[in-house]
Amino acid sequence: MARGPVTEALTPAAPSLSKSQRAYHWIRQQILAQEFAPGYRLKLAAIAAELGMSVVPVREAIRQLEAEGLVTFERNVGAHVSMVDDTHYRHSMQALAILEGATTALAAGHLTADDLRRARETNTRIVESLDSFDPHTLTALNREFHSILFAPCPNPRMSELVTAEWARLGNLRDSTFSFVPHRAQESAREHENILRLIETGAPPVQIERASRQHRMATLEAYLAHKYSDDAGSARTPTGGTP
Repeated sequence: MARGPVTEALTPAAPSLSKSQRAYHWIRQQILAQEFAPGYRLKLAAIAAELGMSVVPVREAIRQLEAEGLVTFERNVGAHVSMVDDTHYRHSMQALAILEGATTALAAGHLTADDLRRARETNTRIVESLDSFDPHTLTALNREFHSILFAPCPNPRMSELVTAEWARLGNLRDSTFSFVPHRAQESAREHENILRLIETGAPPVQIERASRQHRMATLEAYLAHKYSDDAGSARTPTGGTP
């Protein structure tokens, strides 16, 4: 098992967390940091020893992570980190397109001039970062942009669902821009269009549609890239050069 100082993996408020919460945050961090790679078997006794607790809270943490899709449990085998699955990625992107579109539309009327200024500045940073093209930076900025737009949503449950789906998506794909770099520039243009719709007081249905189509365009670009590559591989003779 990959090891590291447990105290560093816990939040500053760790003393106020229950043991199962401590185990949850620690295991989740190991997965996000890819210390526990897809397929890695999670041995409850070893994790419990690492964290200085019994296996009971660790088991509770594993169940929570399983509910989030980060962990898979197999009878007679045990728990392991979920494998990356394009089907899960597609489902998450479709769900996020609907949730994010609706949440952004609900939030639009509550955004201030300062919110819109910050969103546009973030989008400008996205454009400026295209030359150096760091997929991880672009993904972080993209998330920051959308977070600004849906933050004032009057329905907190909607915001929670979007945030949870973002986290789930981050575990399935580190950065979609790594696969479809051309999509970053298109995405920035679509961001500007969404901002214009909000600034001009467009009907919520238009804002929702633009936000949803924006997310779906990224999914469609990824799928086109993947299946184009798969088709090319299938046409390559055995031993040939792609």
